[in-house]
Amino acid sequence: MAATPEKTYLPRTKDVSSGSAESRSATSSESGEDLQQQFNQLQERFLRTTNALASAAHDLKTPLAIMNGYVELLQSEKLGGLNGRQREILGDMRTSGQRLQQFIQDFLSFSILETGEMKMHFEASDLNACLSEVCRLWSHSFQEKGLALYFLANEKLIEFPCDVAKIQRIVSNLLENASKFTPAGGTVWLHAEPHMWERRSVSNPENLTERRQRAITQPNSVKVSVADTGPGIPAEYHIEVFDDFFRLPQSENTAGMGLGLAIARRLVANMGGKIWVESEPNAGCKFSFILPLLPPTATNQGKSK
Repeated sequence: MAATPEKTYLPRTKDVSSGSAESRSATSSESGEDLQQQFNQLQERFLRTTNALASAAHDLKTPLAIMNGYVELLQSEKLGGLNGRQREILGDMRTSGQRLQQFIQDFLSFSILETGEMKMHFEASDLNACLSEVCRLWSHSFQEKGLALYFLANEKLIEFPCDVAKIQRIVSNLLENASKFTPAGGTVWLHAEPHMWERRSVSNPENLTERRQRAITQPNSVKVSVADTGPGIPAEYHIEVFDDFFRLPQSENTAGMGLGLAIARRLVANMGGKIWVESEPNAGCKFSFILPLLPPTATNQGKSK
């Protein structure tokens, strides 16, 4: 008679697969909440610091303006004549005061943009008149530095809703940047033209999955460019130059906080546009930005990083 094999009984094991999944899910959820909480805390701390520094910068504006006013009064010689050495000293004081005033204004603008408190005011405007005014304001500074500044009005430009003050600030920042790095005897060109911007959505330019409804046959934007004959910017810095407080390695001794291009980038973004630079070492720079003819909706005018 054949032997009957013994039955082997294995201990019943607990099915932990579902429990492990639930545990992992709970741990993941907790980690996500912790990260979100840490991010919110860092953001609040950053905003508090930014507001505190902006408040300090604002408090410096009045005494600095008074000091600059007294320097100008002394330079006018209404309080008495000056010798050559005194004129030189007062000239240096005025230059330093104006530079400090620009630093304060840049930081105040940056803090307002960073906290999302800057509002856009769109009105139908003439871009040629806007840019001509900027050139007029900068012409004396360029002449003093031995630089040529050229701008020719473009008859093809039409009036469109824009924030003139913000555009002038963007162009001023670009012209100031060009004047800093273009050597004496150099040339700076300001140019504007209608542009056909093949974007998918004015209100949401980052949506790359949206299909275009129809081909573009008419200009839907304007393109403004500032080109110079300066030393140029290496390709590896073409994106970083628009970062907050960024300065090129070879420009560490140049005056400035590294906020001019960062402010320009934020202002352009708040108007629904984009900005970039084309440059090669020893071949000058060309900074360009595009603004849509139709401004973004109010819901899209918030802070842009």
